[in-house]
Amino acid sequence: MLKYLSLLGPVPLAICTLSVWLNGAETVPNPTDARPNILVIFTDDQGWHDVGCYGSEIPTPSIDRLAKEGMRFTQFYAASSICTPSRFGLLTGQNPTRSQDELLEALMFLSPSDARRGLRAGERTYVQLLQQDGYRTALVGKWHLGHGEEEFWPTEHGFDSFFGHTAGCVDFFTLHYGSQPDWYRGRELVSPEQYATDAITNEAMSFLQQQSSSDQPFYLHVAFNAPHYGKAEDPKTGKAINVMQPKPEDLAKVGSYIGDTLRREFAATVMGMDESIGKLLDVLDDTKLAQNTLVFFMTDHGGDPNFGGSNLPLRGTKATLFEGGIRVPCIIRWPKRIRANSINDSICWAMDMYPTFCEAAGVDFSNDQQRLDGVSLWPNIDSGLELSERLLWWQTGKHEELGRNAWLAARHGKWKLVQSPGNSPMLFDLSVDPNETSDLSDKFDYLVTEITKAIDLTKDQR
Repeated sequence: MLKYLSLLGPVPLAICTLSVWLNGAETVPNPTDARPNILVIFTDDQGWHDVGCYGSEIPTPSIDRLAKEGMRFTQFYAASSICTPSRFGLLTGQNPTRSQDELLEALMFLSPSDARRGLRAGERTYVQLLQQDGYRTALVGKWHLGHGEEEFWPTEHGFDSFFGHTAGCVDFFTLHYGSQPDWYRGRELVSPEQYATDAITNEAMSFLQQQSSSDQPFYLHVAFNAPHYGKAEDPKTGKAINVMQPKPEDLAKVGSYIGDTLRREFAATVMGMDESIGKLLDVLDDTKLAQNTLVFFMTDHGGDPNFGGSNLPLRGTKATLFEGGIRVPCIIRWPKRIRANSINDSICWAMDMYPTFCEAAGVDFSNDQQRLDGVSLWPNIDSGLELSERLLWWQTGKHEELGRNAWLAARHGKWKLVQSPGNSPMLFDLSVDPNETSDLSDKFDYLVTEITKAIDLTKDQR
């Protein structure tokens, strides 16, 4: 790849450094030590400006608590700006363009063709490696990586148990996709008769309480469907419609300083979810699990202003590849190993978490034949070692549709290339223009060519 980036100039050892040095522990966790439990909190459609510690007017004290007690990332990217590929990239450590079923757009629950697409049997997740190495594993909440055939099911990809929904969203009150049931325990349809966020939270709390009496390490993946819109049934037409569905009691808690009705509904959904996150953290405290539990929080991609989300001051939204679509809030906390109230300015992405979780857990992934597009962040997180500069790239839609209704983007150091549908590539210097306001593609046309060549080369590496 680097031969195509020679015109970018010297490649420094790292693009940025930690703002706060950590506690000086050895770089790699000792496998003989008690292995960490891992709790992943993955939220849906929550943008850059939708978390308090990232500058939002929406109060999120529980998420902010994670930042105060752990490390907050300032340049962390999702695997995609769309739900399904974002989840694929996180769990497999692979760029979604490598997915067997071209999972570059959201799987649609009512589409017959999408019932035959999803995460395939040969596409390994880090959860499978943790499971094979003795971890108890569970998914609670949203899956969205296949809903038709058995091989797509979470329990076929490393999760001992699954409680949640398979579609991209559900009615928060009925737990249906419009009129279609879509809430499962394992592969059995169930009706918890709870608000979706509460059903997810109660199940996750129960799992954590059970683990307090076990010596077995655990991996718990809590995928909230909040603050994504709900998928209700239109009483007039019977069709599934998109609508914000906060609980009335949460809506009543929103301050009068948020005047816009849609933003108020969105804020209420965020605040209710944040309260649930606080309950999970409290259970970790009460059960004495907190010190040795690695908690990882991120959002799946940028927010959607059409349903109350905000990515300000970043440009772009969900489904675009401007910064607002893919740069996301991300926090990691492990009191035993990570210094509190630290900031990480390194450029990293969701694909890095496959090797990072494995290394933190002492799980050997060196014999894994699956190509990984990420690197372990653990030396950087644990000891402040700098990351080497590398190319990160994203695509939505099929390759043959590029320039028409698909997006392409890449980041290398300070440079960001973005090609939106129907337009020529744009180039931005994020070191001075983080909000992508000044297109420099005409001035540095050779960089556009070099980065595009580097993307093509990386795509071909399997």
